[in-house]
Amino acid sequence: MRKIEVPVNLTVREALLSHGYSPYSPWMHKLNCGGRGLCATCGVWIDPDPDPNHWHDRLASRYRYPRLACQIQVAEGMKVSLIQDKKIWGQRRPHS
Repeated sequence: MRKIEVPVNLTVREALLSHGYSPYSPWMHKLNCGGRGLCATCGVWIDPDPDPNHWHDRLASRYRYPRLACQIQVAEGMKVSLIQDKKIWGQRRPHS
């Protein structure tokens, strides 16, 4: 686990990319929507799970899919986990 400090006005996607981390799979690193919330390929796990404010994030939160890094604003104390071995979108979280 690595800790990075970023301004709270950034999206999680912007914060990750500015520190050399990518929320994308190798296939989608260059083929994505540029943070507009259209391609759904920047999925990450966020703890605590923020309130969804985008249509995709409302569905992702409800059905336990990754959240879009491009649609979540950085908040204090946020833990972001990149999805390992992601093909394109990631996988559902198992039920606890």
